[in-house]
Amino acid sequence: MNKAAWLFVMFASILSLFAQQDEKSQSLPAGTNTPAQKGIKFFQGTWSELLTESQKTGKPIFLDAYAAWCAPCRMMATNTFTDAEVGTFFNEHFVNYKLDMEKGEGPAISMKYRVTHYPTYLFLDAAGNLKYRTMGYMIPDMFIQEGKKAVESFKNSD
Repeated sequence: MNKAAWLFVMFASILSLFAQQDEKSQSLPAGTNTPAQKGIKFFQGTWSELLTESQKTGKPIFLDAYAAWCAPCRMMATNTFTDAEVGTFFNEHFVNYKLDMEKGEGPAISMKYRVTHYPTYLFLDAAGNLKYRTMGYMIPDMFIQEGKKAVESFKNSD
């Protein structure tokens, strides 16, 4: 398959995923929980407030380092972060945070942790020390497995 055909197939696949997800969200009856309500709950606040929250709760930080233009980042937000099992695992074990690496505090955080690809997932202790890193689009089961590896990395670093 030549490069142009391969790119067309990938682009069509991504568009198909977005269309399927949009159909699902439009078909929910009024008052029904949306997938976002079942998935990962992301902390709203500044980087400093995030570190304080991590210290207060005793939970490490999961940071979704993304860029607005990144298709795999949007797919994670639509397909994986909204999954109920992913939400249960990540909400129990981490203070979850999303940060656009090209806006606000993002560029400084991106430089600090050397984020060069999107999406990148950073797992940090309450002081902001990096303990585990992974990246790329993942289906829910794969993402939970990566979360479990991150939990183990915190246990092994104590």
